[in-house]
Amino acid sequence: MRKMLAAVSRVLSGAAQKPASRVLVASRNFANDATFEIKKCDLHRLEEGPPVTTVLTREDGLRYYRMMQTVRRMELKADQLYKQKIIRGFCHLCDGQEACCVGLEAGINPTDHLITAYRAHGFTFTRGLSVREILAELTGRRGGCAKGKGGSMHMYAKNFYGGNGIVGAQVPLGAGIALACKYNGKDEVCLTLYGDGAANQGQIFEAYNMAALWKLPCIFICENNRYGMGTSVERAAASTDYYKRGDFIPGLRVDGMDILCVREATRFAAAHCRSGKGPILMELQTYRYHGHSMSDPGVSYRTREEIQEVRSKSDPIMLLKDRMVNSNLASVEELKEIDVEVRKEIEDAAQFATADPEPPLEELGYHIYSSDPPFEVRGANQWIKFKSIS
Repeated sequence: MRKMLAAVSRVLSGAAQKPASRVLVASRNFANDATFEIKKCDLHRLEEGPPVTTVLTREDGLRYYRMMQTVRRMELKADQLYKQKIIRGFCHLCDGQEACCVGLEAGINPTDHLITAYRAHGFTFTRGLSVREILAELTGRRGGCAKGKGGSMHMYAKNFYGGNGIVGAQVPLGAGIALACKYNGKDEVCLTLYGDGAANQGQIFEAYNMAALWKLPCIFICENNRYGMGTSVERAAASTDYYKRGDFIPGLRVDGMDILCVREATRFAAAHCRSGKGPILMELQTYRYHGHSMSDPGVSYRTREEIQEVRSKSDPIMLLKDRMVNSNLASVEELKEIDVEVRKEIEDAAQFATADPEPPLEELGYHIYSSDPPFEVRGANQWIKFKSIS
């Protein structure tokens, strides 16, 4: 009898040492998957579009939630570090647009390619780089993904080509990457992103034309967050139907605040390109909570009420959370645990990004070319020379 009581006591004391929420999560039976209705996409030159229902597994849902929450917290930490003058220079944050970067990645393969504009932190993370490498790049440290020499607008990873600072200039490059995919006979596509502000650039229409002529596996993606810097789309564009801008290229208009809608549209677009039908255009209707850049408070051309309304009705993280909890894919307690883990990861990364040393001056000329023998590079004046090493 005493042995039995002792055994019961040990079990109870072990359970008491664990947080109550963990015990509840461990003991609860969750659904493995659930089916959801998603918003129908508007179509251009297409007989049919992506499905209007989709299945979300518990595993995928938890992964999407963690990724979106990580991007959100990372951007808020970047905002804090910028205001502390630890991050300097250009810095464009993407909080509010998390369903775009996570949803697009969920719809393609790691071997596919992606190039975007300067609001690139989220894509850098979803393409496989760590928060530590991203924040260290923002603070200009050696542990950054570009060794501290690229900053906010110039981050790179495998099959991710930046981060480009010149408005619209990444679009012809994306068409070129798609040309390489076709030329090399690989079953790969290139996601080529730009914003509504860049959508009126002439070089984008030139890229459309060449991609259509050569039937390139290129998905042109307009992230329409309603404002090009401080100018609303209605004041900047004679037609705000960006998904129709390709004219002879098929197009989709997608709810960019719903990760499942973005994922299914991306799968549809990728299948279109892989089948040899040529390029396709996607417009993601999304919203940024911060201003255009850190010098823009973001409330001189839109009201605080407008921002709050989007937060309360269309927040991508909130939408996914509600779906998962209401369909028994996860509990509120479990998602709160993920929030705590994400916050810790961000804090640890921020500590590294502020403690890691800056690159020494002699490394300024490093990595100009790949697999090249060392050579001399002239510095700011003709008497200063640096050695370039691959």
